[in-house]
Amino acid sequence: METKSTKKANKWAGKIVVIALAAAAFLAYYFIPAVHTTMNKILAAFASGDFEVVKEFVESYGIYAAAVSFMLMILQSIAAPLPAFLLTFANANLFGWWKGAILSWSSAMAGAAVCFYIARILGRDVAEKLTSRRGLKQIDEFFEKHGRMSILIARLLPFISFDIVSYAAGLTSISFWSFFVATGIGQLPATIIYSYVGSMLTGGAKLFVTGLLLLFAISALIVLFKQIYNEKQKKKEEDN
Repeated sequence: METKSTKKANKWAGKIVVIALAAAAFLAYYFIPAVHTTMNKILAAFASGDFEVVKEFVESYGIYAAAVSFMLMILQSIAAPLPAFLLTFANANLFGWWKGAILSWSSAMAGAAVCFYIARILGRDVAEKLTSRRGLKQIDEFFEKHGRMSILIARLLPFISFDIVSYAAGLTSISFWSFFVATGIGQLPATIIYSYVGSMLTGGAKLFVTGLLLLFAISALIVLFKQIYNEKQKKKEEDN
């Protein structure tokens, strides 16, 4: 059985590892040209709002395409709120709807786990910087309202941020496996539907559906940025 001192030492070790990885990624982006160029291409692909652009980027890696897609899903989970549905559509178009669904589902699970542990290891301050204080507070209230079924319910509701829920869950006392199982079950229906629809999108239908989902993603982004801006203004007023 772990003692308090052992748990504290393990937590500090975890913090050191996460901070070291984040620092390494930061330095690689600014000092390794290939990493800098690739990251800019990734951001441009997501910013385009066109899953065909994301698909072409993933496809360009040939036999490593699935691995690249997997890592992109984890990246978009950490760097919320990049639109995950673009990658889900791209996977379905590139690998077929059911293989794409498996890839999107498993990589989203990995992304959720990473967000969960970032919050659990580094705490609320870091989670707030990666999301927003108000967004986390809203999820906290949602958890209080729905109790043990909160994670499953949140995963079934498309208008609740997938990534903020993962960060918020890491700040609670919920066990990782309870979170992981609820996430896996809850996100499966949406992944199957998005993958099936994404595999059939062509021409006008592609533009229409992508446009609707992109509008939803932009709306969520605007709300998030507004929350961050309001929080900063409020903090300035309190400091003054």
